[in-house]
Amino acid sequence: MKIKVIAPIISDTFMDEMKKEFTGFSYPQTTIDVTNLDYGPASIESEYDEALCVPDFIEKVKQAEADGYNGVISNCFGDPGVKPAREVVDIPVIGPCEASMLFTSTLAKRFSVVTVLPNVVSMISNISKVTGVYHNLASIRYVNIPVLEVHEKEKLKSALLDEMLKAIKEDQAEALILGCTGFMGVASELQMKLTEKGYDIPVVDPGFAATKLLEATISMGVKQSRITYMKPPSKQRVMNTN
Repeated sequence: MKIKVIAPIISDTFMDEMKKEFTGFSYPQTTIDVTNLDYGPASIESEYDEALCVPDFIEKVKQAEADGYNGVISNCFGDPGVKPAREVVDIPVIGPCEASMLFTSTLAKRFSVVTVLPNVVSMISNISKVTGVYHNLASIRYVNIPVLEVHEKEKLKSALLDEMLKAIKEDQAEALILGCTGFMGVASELQMKLTEKGYDIPVVDPGFAATKLLEATISMGVKQSRITYMKPPSKQRVMNTN
């Protein structure tokens, strides 16, 4: 199978690491290709950023389908563009937030998300409500590190561990989700550190969850329901190309 991973941002900072990570997540027979946007925000840290990324993201999804890809991942924890994209293509489109929340809800009764900034807390909370797992959400914590600075791995891991321990001790979290797809390559180490501190609980990487959910969906030969995600009505739509 062929999967296209689309970073819904114009920055190419994460491209090489994304390719390596998603290739590692997938089965050997799965082909992973990554891309970013031609226009939109440098990162997504607000509803405004998300709105700006959606038009080109949808065009990239449509192109992926035309190029023969079997499915698409919107590689941002806000799941930008996932629902409108599902309306216009006949291949499955998966968001890492939705995927990781669904996975984690099978592993624990209560989970916490640790994300980047306070700006995105309400966005994540809203996704949990739409996904139907809000009652499982213990808390949403943040490390106060902008998306484009998460490459400072030691600083990131230290901040994430601190917030994860607070989520367990103060919020009664029984599982944890990394709340940014830029938090690459840290889940296993953080899970090990928590185990060493006496907390044998899962730390879910959203990119990994999205990859496995998409591979399973493709393997099952299913896609989004046309009752839930109806094709948009035919009408004139004018796009600003300036």
